[in-house]
Amino acid sequence: MSTAYFSHSSCPLHDMGSGHPESPARLVAVEKGMSVVGVDRRVARHDAPQAPLDAIKRVHNPNYVDELVMFAPSRGTVRIDGDTSMNRHSLTAALHGAGAVIAATDAVIAGEAANAFCAVRPPGHHAEHDRAMGFCFFDNVAVGAAHALRAHGLKRVAILDFDVHHGNGTEDVFRNEPDVLFCSSYQNPLFPFTQDVSVPGKLIKTPLKAGTPGSVFREAVERDWLPALDAFEPDMIFVSAGFDAHRSDPLADLMFEAEDYEWVSQRITEAADRLCGGRVVSTLEGGYALDALAASAAVHIRALCDAGDR
Repeated sequence: MSTAYFSHSSCPLHDMGSGHPESPARLVAVEKGMSVVGVDRRVARHDAPQAPLDAIKRVHNPNYVDELVMFAPSRGTVRIDGDTSMNRHSLTAALHGAGAVIAATDAVIAGEAANAFCAVRPPGHHAEHDRAMGFCFFDNVAVGAAHALRAHGLKRVAILDFDVHHGNGTEDVFRNEPDVLFCSSYQNPLFPFTQDVSVPGKLIKTPLKAGTPGSVFREAVERDWLPALDAFEPDMIFVSAGFDAHRSDPLADLMFEAEDYEWVSQRITEAADRLCGGRVVSTLEGGYALDALAASAAVHIRALCDAGDR
């Protein structure tokens, strides 16, 4: 069974200005990387629909969602915070980004795809219950996870986040949700300057000091994430796939290589095979060195494709 690949033509149109690291060129890099390793021919491509506002309001304050819709500009650019702004395409792109994860969830649960990757932007894991921040407007992975629980009736889902920045939005959304296991690795201190407090069986935080190589991350995944997954027994695994812990990334100081992303992707798909019938939905978060993003996303998607072929 194939890996589903969801994206939408609105996603490159979201543009926060010249020189901004979260740029339209990131999706071009993902496509380039896929072509280099040959996985562009192995995925089943789909246009991402827009997420219904009701689905987004499962994880975000309805007033916040309504205000963001009203705030979206018809021309020019409006600033949300020091790092985040909207142009006239941003809201549409954000709706399709969240909709991609919903549609991917539907396809995987229906057995129409082995697993899925969502090549979308803006990213999502910093968007909290009632505010946008850190390049993010809607928490795409949280919208998909809530859809799996509420629309499909799954009992438990896990979210694994290996972006270099802590997924504070995802933690905020699911802080009081016993049916979600959230594992997040990140450099600290670094934006969003989170507290390194884990909750056994519920919230697994993996803070890493600047300069940490991928070998230390691998040890932590083996020691902390995989046993937590086995104990939790999720019905589905979601991935916030940020590739900005790569040694080349300009926004952080970890020392991962593309091979580390391939390794963790293989461990995730193996866990999914063991625990939940291979159900994995992954969505793009960070990654701002374009060549590193291309190489890292490509091997992540290749691991998904290989899992689908097993």
